[in-house]
Amino acid sequence: MTPTTNDPTWDPRQYLRHADHRTRPFQDLLARIGDLPGHPAPRIADLGCGAGNVTALLADRWPQARITGYDTSPQMLAEAAAHARPPLLDFAEADAATWTPTETYGLIVSTSALQWIPGHTAYFPRWLDALAPGGTLAFQVPGNFTAPSHTLLARLRESDRWRPRLHGTGDRTAAVLDPTDYLTLLRDLGCTADVWETTYLQTLQGEDAVLDWVKGTALRPVLTALTDDPEARDAFLTEYRDLLREAYPPGPYGTVFPFRRIFAVARKGEQ
Repeated sequence: MTPTTNDPTWDPRQYLRHADHRTRPFQDLLARIGDLPGHPAPRIADLGCGAGNVTALLADRWPQARITGYDTSPQMLAEAAAHARPPLLDFAEADAATWTPTETYGLIVSTSALQWIPGHTAYFPRWLDALAPGGTLAFQVPGNFTAPSHTLLARLRESDRWRPRLHGTGDRTAAVLDPTDYLTLLRDLGCTADVWETTYLQTLQGEDAVLDWVKGTALRPVLTALTDDPEARDAFLTEYRDLLREAYPPGPYGTVFPFRRIFAVARKGEQ
């Protein structure tokens, strides 16, 4: 989930505060993954496993599989350790951008992680080469970078007050492709590909619920950059909070936070 040497510091407890909404896209992705080579004990890699809670769902689906979740965040890996099921499910430190498979896999999966890897599609051929014939590459990435939650954050970072300290911090405007581009690329690589998008109308509970959500993800680079200056951090959060309150007013049943996600399930040819 955190693929570069300049990564933000992650807070598993904050990230998991909305675990139900964050887990649902992985469940939807998992539902579209078919039989795997090596069944009933396929080899599986989860790239950017984060807190390990969704990696555990892979073990529920394939209880005899050998599964490894990879991440670069020490904080996330420490949380993920609670989900380990030796010897079949374990976790290891690895950067998805430099990870070189040394085994043959039935499934390589990634959820809400590839958007942190600039040019991640350049690694698809390497990952597909590591799949057994008939194996699957499956991933899900956010597609909401033009939503107010992100555009307001970018505008505030680049304002006169904050630009000297935060210019470009966490900028992911070109983080993912359009679904059609993923479909074309995966088919050009010889896969049978199923690509789709879904916008979830998430209803978040609590005061300043959208701010609470982004504290676990999009806001992490800013919070990391301002770690040593609590006064500046609090000032930034106050400005951003006020913008989010206007963009996402609470309703009688909570705060509706539309969230677009992009999915792909690519199956390698049998030969």
